[in-house]
Amino acid sequence: MLIKIMGPGCPNCQKVADLLKSTIEENKIDAKIEKVTDFQEMAMAGVLSTPAVVIDGTIKCVGKVPSKDEIISWLK
Repeated sequence: MLIKIMGPGCPNCQKVADLLKSTIEENKIDAKIEKVTDFQEMAMAGVLSTPAVVIDGTIKCVGKVPSKDEIISWLK
């Protein structure tokens, strides 16, 4: 599973990264997290607001920090 966190590295982007990492570790999910800071790549993926979470090419969240429950539902 490939999870991309898209954003410039703002505080909310870091919150999303930390939340995803801890959720993956707690649930023993095999996933790779990649940070995308290139705005052109974000636009090509259809992301126009940050932070955004893209899992295996599917946009799951844009413009907010998701809850832990939301993240778990995406990973199962």
